[in-house]
Amino acid sequence: MKPSFNRFLNHKTAKLRLLIWLTLIGITFATGLVLWQSGARVQSDILAMLPKVSESPMTQRAMAQVEQQLANRIYLGFISDNEQSAIDAAKTAMAKLNQPSKDGTRVSNQESAFIDVSSADMAQAEALNSYYFKHRFQLLTDKQQQLLERGQWQPLSQTALEKLYNAFSYANSDLLSHDPLLLYPDNLLALAPSQQLNVKQGVLLKTIEAKELNQSPKFAAIVMAKGRDSAFNPNAQQLQLSALTSAFDTVKQQDRNIEIIKAGALFHAIAATDNAKKEVSTIGVISLLGVITLVWFAFRSFMPLTIALVTVSSSFLFAVVTTTAVFGELHLLTLVFGTSLIGISIDYCFHYYCERLNHPSYSSDRVIQQIFIAISLALLTSVIAYSAIGLAPFPGMQQVAIFCASGLAGAYLTLLLAYPILAARPVRNASRALDYASRYQGFMLSLMPAGLTKRLLLAIGTCIFITIGFTQIEANDDIRQLQHTPADIQAEEDELRTLLSGGTDNQFLLVSGDSEQQVTDELAQLEPLLRQAEQDNLIGNHLSLSRFLPRQSEQERHYQLQGQIYLEHLDEILASLGLDPSIKGALVEQYQAAKGGFITADSLLNHAAGESFKPLWLSPAEGETGYGAIVLLGGITQLETLAQRFDALPHVQLVDKVGDISTVMGHYRQLTLGLLALALLIAGIIFTFRFGLRLAAIVVAVPTLSALLTLACLGISHNPLTLFHALALILVFGIGIDYSLFFAESKQQTRGVMMAVFMSAMSTLLAFGLLAFSQTPAINAFGLTLLLGIGFTFLLSPFIQNFTRKSTDVD
Repeated sequence: MKPSFNRFLNHKTAKLRLLIWLTLIGITFATGLVLWQSGARVQSDILAMLPKVSESPMTQRAMAQVEQQLANRIYLGFISDNEQSAIDAAKTAMAKLNQPSKDGTRVSNQESAFIDVSSADMAQAEALNSYYFKHRFQLLTDKQQQLLERGQWQPLSQTALEKLYNAFSYANSDLLSHDPLLLYPDNLLALAPSQQLNVKQGVLLKTIEAKELNQSPKFAAIVMAKGRDSAFNPNAQQLQLSALTSAFDTVKQQDRNIEIIKAGALFHAIAATDNAKKEVSTIGVISLLGVITLVWFAFRSFMPLTIALVTVSSSFLFAVVTTTAVFGELHLLTLVFGTSLIGISIDYCFHYYCERLNHPSYSSDRVIQQIFIAISLALLTSVIAYSAIGLAPFPGMQQVAIFCASGLAGAYLTLLLAYPILAARPVRNASRALDYASRYQGFMLSLMPAGLTKRLLLAIGTCIFITIGFTQIEANDDIRQLQHTPADIQAEEDELRTLLSGGTDNQFLLVSGDSEQQVTDELAQLEPLLRQAEQDNLIGNHLSLSRFLPRQSEQERHYQLQGQIYLEHLDEILASLGLDPSIKGALVEQYQAAKGGFITADSLLNHAAGESFKPLWLSPAEGETGYGAIVLLGGITQLETLAQRFDALPHVQLVDKVGDISTVMGHYRQLTLGLLALALLIAGIIFTFRFGLRLAAIVVAVPTLSALLTLACLGISHNPLTLFHALALILVFGIGIDYSLFFAESKQQTRGVMMAVFMSAMSTLLAFGLLAFSQTPAINAFGLTLLLGIGFTFLLSPFIQNFTRKSTDVD
């Protein structure tokens, strides 16, 4: 150690260092208070962890519009044996959800927790009628078009007569004076997408056929709503959940036999938030209690326990404030991962006290001087490891990197600045723990086979095990592993999606073109493929503007065909229907005035009829020239097969954000494993200057072999390899190499090192072992990998003594 460090790390500067540490703690605490009062918060949105996918500007706009349309939506189903009961339940729920929400007993800002609460949108139907009636001369159904193309207007006249004399007909004198053959009502019906839902009393209703002959059918009334705020905002979750609970209670009071099912991101988010909070508290508390028990067992004194708590607390303070300062918020999953910081930051405390036990006559400053190089190298390698994690495209993982790196820096500063005074009292009556550590190390070294042949066989066996494990490894980069959905929530969602013929999926089609006409032409060509996909059960439904925005050539053709009615045979038609001939002039005038009055995107979207279609259309943005249209898909069963249907359409793109992000995850999984190899190489080079090439290679070999054995175990146990396994392996390197470092620095005085490594490994295994029991697959993968990796590193690190002995003998 340089003389300047020796001068700084002595008893004369102890009080100054403590004052510096207290000042740092005070500044950090004050900064944290300012940040939280300025709006910093805990973020529970799982989407905030997702990587950013590089897409074209139009694709990015399309994804944003789809997410905005689908985000925060919930779907409710009220099921009853009686049709009217189901309808009444839906009406009651809608009325209740439209009332101002309550936060506890207080009405919250006189606003409801939900907006756009609806079932069947009757206002939309009226708006559609208002808009399309003006364009009736540009509209024909397929059947009407076929008849007029053959010049057969008579069947249309006969159909109109039947409608006139039908008691339930919608025909009236006003409609006949504008549309004598009653073509328009059929055209308006053709605009509505085919669905199995009926509309009664303004409520969407689905009849559920009985599964058995002796059972009666059931009726499901559907209600839709959109949360006023994000479903991933914990405060919004509580308000929305409170509003729903109140609505459900009112419905149940009205009819106890009503069955209520629900679907939407809100219910997944609530489950994820509750699960994360539960795991944060459970894992953190159990880990902390485990560490306390470990410290008491080793030192049988409250002072090391107090110092350990001070170290962990200061470490968490630095971690939370630094992360919040960098990102402006703290992700809930960062806290879940960050609970592992307890098992790492406490290592500095263990190494300090174990070194002091091994040298009872040393002062606290002398002990710190003894371990300074080792803990500094350990901090450096840990920061390298966390930096590698920070390169992942996940804001959540970047937070974990900053959180843990800054937390360890806080623990490191606490040791250097506060320990000389706070931990000055020597620990007594703990020699038994040192004896246990020494015996354990002796036992592990005795397991090393004697003789070159046996060691060679052990090496070959290890290589065979690793090779077998590697052949069994499979990758799984599906982002859905980020979140665990309880089975009951998923079952309700599946049932409701079935009622809605598949609902709407996150995947959609983006149709692009240089002009509006090209886009409408592409939509028209796409429609038959989508209908065929529905028939082949590749999708349950789709929503396209092709129905509402016919291509201009088709509108022109329809207008010309209707010339047979209004310019050639109108006298005959009026006579056959018994209508007053005096209306002929007005009809001809209306027809001629409609020439060139095409349905366009601008006219539709600027009308009340097109309000709900705006998210499906993309006009050129600033700096762009192209147009686009979005086709929503629902009930997708075979995504890859579906995508192949559109390969021949160059202007049609299947946008699958889930798949794109999963691809990015796979890329970064491979990159992370490459970074692990690079980190090992860099660490080896750094250690070469300290230990020489041979011993440096051995120090790096321990975490390397641990990582290989961990991957082999994952392969043999058929755990698919994910990015989170790869990120955890980086930490296996960062934590595990510390054990090798301390053994390499020990110069054969390994009793204290063995005890410190034992306690460090146990505390780390406590933290990460508990993460392995998480219900969230990503956290489970992270914890399981560290459980295996640190376990192997702990078992292998004592054997470094064999090589340090030889190095000492050479010296």
